[in-house]
Amino acid sequence: MKTLVNGIELWKTYDLGGVQVNALRGLNITVDKGEFVSIMGPSGSGKSTLMNMIGCLDSPTEGDLFIDGKKTSDMSESELTKIRSEKIGFIFQTFNLLPALTVRDNVEFPLRNINKKLSKSSRRKVVEECLKMVGLGHRMDHLPGKLSGGERQRVAIARALVNRPKFILADEPTGNLDSEATENIMELLHHVNREGTTVIMVTHDKETTKNTRILRIRDGVIESNRMRTDSIPIPYPVTG
Repeated sequence: MKTLVNGIELWKTYDLGGVQVNALRGLNITVDKGEFVSIMGPSGSGKSTLMNMIGCLDSPTEGDLFIDGKKTSDMSESELTKIRSEKIGFIFQTFNLLPALTVRDNVEFPLRNINKKLSKSSRRKVVEECLKMVGLGHRMDHLPGKLSGGERQRVAIARALVNRPKFILADEPTGNLDSEATENIMELLHHVNREGTTVIMVTHDKETTKNTRILRIRDGVIESNRMRTDSIPIPYPVTG
């Protein structure tokens, strides 16, 4: 099994007014291709710091981090930007859609900036395929404000997939959704995972961790690591 994320003895130390605070304390993490990993832990445990490192938004104070076999812990900002754009798809709790752009244009936006060699017609084809996959082929020309919360998160998932990333990094992707939309989004993420995309998700909701490997973080280290297989996701496709 190919390893996509490998963190070795990761430390992150912040200087807060002359006081050294260790957000990560020699943390080790490995995520293999095709896994669905849930990261849980109390506030202040180091979850956000770890996600920022895996997302190449921050670098460790000490230790080494490898993404898809490339050492990122001593990369330049331009090199980190390239890794983010080519290998990682981001999903956020607050959707982060551009309200003035249509659903189609929101999903296409990353392609305009990253894959400049792709023709407009080719970009549109990729975008339409992604939106159809998440069940929103009929909503492409709507503005985000005309969609439900669950539909907006599905747009965000399509946007995360449009560059065919190595893995998706999802930060509380169901935090703003009701129980039905949460169930639908989780089944969609499991469908994406079954299709071959690795998913790494931070969550506070234990119900969203079914059929995932759960890493629990406390005080900057992983205190437990186990697979949860006590339930099967609802059938795809999603609705609502």
